[in-house]
Amino acid sequence: MTDRLVPSGNLPSRRGFLGGAAAALVLLAADPAAAASELPGFPSGVEVRRSAYRNWDGTIVAVGLWACVPATPAQAVAAVNWAHARGWTVRPRGASHGWAPLTLAEDTPADARVLLLDTSRFTALALDSPTAVRAGTGVRMEALLGFLEGHGLGVTAAPAPGDLTLGGVLAVDGHGTAVPATGEARLPGQTYGSLSNRVLELTAVVWDGEAYALRTFRRDEADCAALLTHLGRSLVVEAVLRVGANSSLRCVSRTDVPARELFGASGRTFASFVDSAGRVEAIWFAFTEFPWLKTWSVEPVKPLLSRRVHAPYNYPFSDTLPTPVADLAGRLVADAAWYLAPVLGNAHLDAAVLGLTATFSADLWGPSKNTLLYVRPTTLRVHANGYAILTSRPQVQRVVREFADFYRRQLDAYAAQGKFPVNGAVEIRVTGLDDPAEAEHAGARAPLISALSPVSGRPEWDTAVWLDILTLPGTPHAEEFYRELERFLLASFDGTDALARVEWSKGWGYTDTSAWADPEVLGTAVPESYGAAWAEAAGVLDRLDPHGVFRAPLHDRLFG
Repeated sequence: MTDRLVPSGNLPSRRGFLGGAAAALVLLAADPAAAASELPGFPSGVEVRRSAYRNWDGTIVAVGLWACVPATPAQAVAAVNWAHARGWTVRPRGASHGWAPLTLAEDTPADARVLLLDTSRFTALALDSPTAVRAGTGVRMEALLGFLEGHGLGVTAAPAPGDLTLGGVLAVDGHGTAVPATGEARLPGQTYGSLSNRVLELTAVVWDGEAYALRTFRRDEADCAALLTHLGRSLVVEAVLRVGANSSLRCVSRTDVPARELFGASGRTFASFVDSAGRVEAIWFAFTEFPWLKTWSVEPVKPLLSRRVHAPYNYPFSDTLPTPVADLAGRLVADAAWYLAPVLGNAHLDAAVLGLTATFSADLWGPSKNTLLYVRPTTLRVHANGYAILTSRPQVQRVVREFADFYRRQLDAYAAQGKFPVNGAVEIRVTGLDDPAEAEHAGARAPLISALSPVSGRPEWDTAVWLDILTLPGTPHAEEFYRELERFLLASFDGTDALARVEWSKGWGYTDTSAWADPEVLGTAVPESYGAAWAEAAGVLDRLDPHGVFRAPLHDRLFG
């Protein structure tokens, strides 16, 4: 990504990255004559037109690909069969809020025989039972959680951006941050794992021996285990999810615990906050000492000092950066002033400290949706790598400490050489694993290749620590820094005392110049982190799509 700098006309500020979401789903003006000429035999009644595609950080951009917008799953099936008959591939598209090239390769030309299939009209929502919701996979998470809230229902945790589609979340085992606090019992219908662990039933477009067709898979079926987290290797159009009674959450932010204590061996440690609240996120801006720490706790009654919130996205200073911070970020890119990374990190921290006070958002309380969703599409567009470290609950602090010590040493070593590969933040979260018993469905199977899939023979590993490091696209030396970090994580958490797995939607598999490119990570480290489940998942996905209609180039490199 170093060789794909953001053009100076699209600076990473409110003038550029902050407004980039619109390009992700732009459908260009329809031209029926061109469609009839270039797509002969395309199913009548299915809307199709040229499209522009842009992923979250703008490093994957394609203009001019054909995209269809089926109104129903049946229309999606017709489009898929048209593509199969003509040797095209079909790439399902939701919000395009991701980093990894699981939808399109970074160099996809406009004349590629690739059909984007937009799921934006698969938005039906209905209660399937008092503790289950049936949802189209094009529904946005904010709409889904709002629907549940209206029926007194909710989830334990969810990804922070509300613009994600359900289909995209399930494809990459989307998660939030939550483990049981000390003394907390899991409520019926809830899970501390990923959203994939809520699935009771999926309907997908699969090969039936003669053509592609809709088929419904129950959670107790072996094939369903491969579809629960499928990495875009399939097209799921509807899901039934287990849900439970909604909770009111108190979200407290603080910036008074130094990183050396929070990520250290004693005192007010990250693990101590996990024990007390269960739901924790640390945002540690580069070259600063005081992270922005958020804790969520279940509070049925509003605490006296908390501010009641009636809607999500309660950190406006984060959703739209203050002008000085936005301009500083723009200067790093436009002027190649990467040495300003420490200044930017401290500006981010100052904005958070002042913003929490100015907007009275340091202590919030309300229905779960209103504190779980806090990232808008207008936020700064950065590249992010990602890993889950599976371990036992008592080892959480050790994992965090070893990572933080390595990260700090490497960042300081690079800075001493005049290199500043990180100008964003470290984000640390914690979740439970995808325990199939929490789905409350007889015979439920665990997802085969969710990063949170339990590890055979290691029942004590019940927790995952999620680690992400953010930096502006095009930052020099970022890939080599990420590569060294990745090697450290894979070597330190190699399955002996803990296990590192990649976070599917983020950056991983680094060489010194690019992500998703290291053959050892793609061909050995990733498959080995899943054991026999990897080959099983690959076999099922190939059998359900034997013609590779849903394959992207990254799938070819991963699954062979």
